[in-house]
Amino acid sequence: MSDIRQELGFEVIHFGINCIEEENAKKTAGFFSEVFGLPLKEGKDSIFAGPSVEIMKGAGRGKCGHIAISTNDIIKAKGYLESMGFEFDPESKKYNSEGRLVVIYLKNEIAGFAVHLLQR
Repeated sequence: MSDIRQELGFEVIHFGINCIEEENAKKTAGFFSEVFGLPLKEGKDSIFAGPSVEIMKGAGRGKCGHIAISTNDIIKAKGYLESMGFEFDPESKKYNSEGRLVVIYLKNEIAGFAVHLLQR
């Protein structure tokens, strides 16, 4: 019998680092770019250094930042985690243009990090 976790395809897709302000975020992103050669992609609320490091331009979710876990089926993944006793923050839901759920955060932090599911 296949493991539900394998079916859901959980994968750490990126982690986010909270910065106090935009200038600090740019310095932090610059570090990852200069030292590791990661390309920068600036957005409204954050700067990505490569595909896996998101530097927030202000205090985002989580004391330290956040961890994004991608999944093949966010609805099934949410149900699976709820069956294990985990709760989600309903106010954190984000939907795509077709009205499908694409992001939802766990209610509690793990070691100072917010954790969210991301529909692959």
